[in-house]
Amino acid sequence: MGITYITGIVRGPTGKQAQVRFLIDSGAPYSLLPKPVWESIELVPRREMEFTLADGRVVRRKVSECYIILPQGEGHTPVILGEPGDDEALLGVVTLEILGLVFHPFRRTLGPVAKEAREGSGQTAGSDA
Repeated sequence: MGITYITGIVRGPTGKQAQVRFLIDSGAPYSLLPKPVWESIELVPRREMEFTLADGRVVRRKVSECYIILPQGEGHTPVILGEPGDDEALLGVVTLEILGLVFHPFRRTLGPVAKEAREGSGQTAGSDA
């Protein structure tokens, strides 16, 4: 299928922002910001959560919120605050859903959920089943 990246901007509560290259990870529930990024936009931890990694290990990570701007949309989203070793920014499913986006794995693009839902149901807007 390949790996897909998208460039966006993240903004913290003080207005500081950073440009980020995200790996679109449709298997990750939450987006993740590497430590240098979230520190530079002055995010602070709001809570801790447990996450199960692909290899079955369970890890605890701090979570905060930021404002994210992508070419396809923008809004507030929860983000995992990366620790040393969490080097790559991830764009997860919760962020995509908040922004009303879906990842098309074969085309490797992001698109609006509404269009995808209509195509998937075989109906168009305003049609009766």
